[in-house]
Amino acid sequence: MSFAVIVQARTGSSRLPGKILEMLGAKTALERCLDRCRQIPGADLVVAAIPDIEDDDELAEFAADKGYFVSRGSEKDVLSRYARAAREADAETVMRVTSDCPFIDPQICGETAQLLASSRADYACNNMPPRFPHGLDCDIFPAALLHEADRKAHDPYDREHVTPWLRTNPNLVRAALLGPGEGGERLRWTLDYPEDLQLCRDIYAALGEAAATVSAPALIRFCMDNAHLLNANEGRVDEARLTAGAKATLTTARKTLEPAA
Repeated sequence: MSFAVIVQARTGSSRLPGKILEMLGAKTALERCLDRCRQIPGADLVVAAIPDIEDDDELAEFAADKGYFVSRGSEKDVLSRYARAAREADAETVMRVTSDCPFIDPQICGETAQLLASSRADYACNNMPPRFPHGLDCDIFPAALLHEADRKAHDPYDREHVTPWLRTNPNLVRAALLGPGEGGERLRWTLDYPEDLQLCRDIYAALGEAAATVSAPALIRFCMDNAHLLNANEGRVDEARLTAGAKATLTTARKTLEPAA
């Protein structure tokens, strides 16, 4: 049994097709995400959960060639894709990350995992409410609960987004790792629009290969100190994301990181 980081990945995207195979420096955005996930403390396995459609065959081969465990499942029913990946990985604990997060922070993910254990919660995340930049989100939960969600969740939204059943089930105890806020939550380090891709490339252009391992606190400070990075994709800030997380009921919460200077 293992702690598996399962990263959902696909080439199809209505806003930015093929976004995870765009280059950031010498590697693709997908590699940047998977490589960072490999550094999460305590993680035994990183799994690329890829749709079992012909259009994503090349993506699956690419991830496997880079040395990552690949699981194939439903394109639309992402919850079932996660459940299948967890079974194939023989996972006891699952962390969910999305592949459009090339700056996912291993330390923050590790602290979220520690929170799940120390709080004895059923589910832990770092975005209820969102106080980290968009692109650092992670969820962690026992694989047994993932399989229960797969059996019991019927709403199409729950099936597509994997964790809503866990985030709203009144019988589960939830915990959240709180970020620094102070405006950092309005930064976008996720790939969804052309402006996002340009920002990520600008960060790599400015920092070089150091961008591959830069920590979230350091990158927040760097963006805050450089107006062109701070403002590059501010028009794409997801206002709904900033308020939706606060609606969930938590049992415990802990703050990490200090506000960027």
